[in-house]
Amino acid sequence: MPQPDLAQITDSLTRIAAALERLTPPAPPPLDFRGAEAFLWHAETNRLSPVPVVARVDLELLVGIDRQATVLLDNTRRFATGLPANNALLWGARGMGKSSLVKAVHAAVNAETSGGLALVEIQRDDIASLPVLLGVLRAQSRKTLILADDLSFDSEDTSYKSLKAVLDGGIEGRPPNVLFYATSNRRHLISRDMMENERATAINPGEAIEEKVSLSDRFGLWLGFHGCDQATFFAMVETYGSHFGLAVDPEELHAGAVEWSMIRGARSGRVAWQYIQDLAGRLGKTLPAS
Repeated sequence: MPQPDLAQITDSLTRIAAALERLTPPAPPPLDFRGAEAFLWHAETNRLSPVPVVARVDLELLVGIDRQATVLLDNTRRFATGLPANNALLWGARGMGKSSLVKAVHAAVNAETSGGLALVEIQRDDIASLPVLLGVLRAQSRKTLILADDLSFDSEDTSYKSLKAVLDGGIEGRPPNVLFYATSNRRHLISRDMMENERATAINPGEAIEEKVSLSDRFGLWLGFHGCDQATFFAMVETYGSHFGLAVDPEELHAGAVEWSMIRGARSGRVAWQYIQDLAGRLGKTLPAS
């Protein structure tokens, strides 16, 4: 029987190892948690990635939500300076600036604290991974806001339990450097159909929905956002128009805003911004992304 050629075997193994290395994705670089203002959480790989430029508008441009802005700004400032602060639920009408306010407040407080406050966004579908994210953030010294945008739960969805554990603190407790902000169109975060299904199928309907309905009660701060009237809508477009230097007669600006809102069937901060984008495009002006 011929003896194996050791040199040939070694060469084959070397080539196989090199091929496997090429197929293996490179390890992500170590996280520099002070290298960016904001980060995205990737639950599938349990890692944070920096956001080079955050899409947001300045706090002074958010018209019609003055009380909500004052309360959230004060709460965030306390947290950033090491004082007690509450997790916050921003709920209510679509397009009225809930997530925009969180990002604007973060930018304002971050500027005041020389970059001491980070913002981490977690997707709705990744809520079940919150305990893992908290473990990552617990090892960091930087104060961090976690934002869950457009949060709600439907029938058969059990990921709310992870959020509940975070808000309650659990046995380990919420890290002192982390605060949780959520936005939702629903005050109680769950759908009416979900409530009705629980009542219809449970032996004790009241107790059956208690756990789900009480989820929103675990937020120490509730801020409601409601649809705006025409005067507030005009103030929104006027503020945007003035800030971005859109030279339009006020009557023409208002008439265009009314027509735009009628086409959209709504008045809100989002609709006002969309009208301003259209107007700026027709005037040949560029606007920042948001």
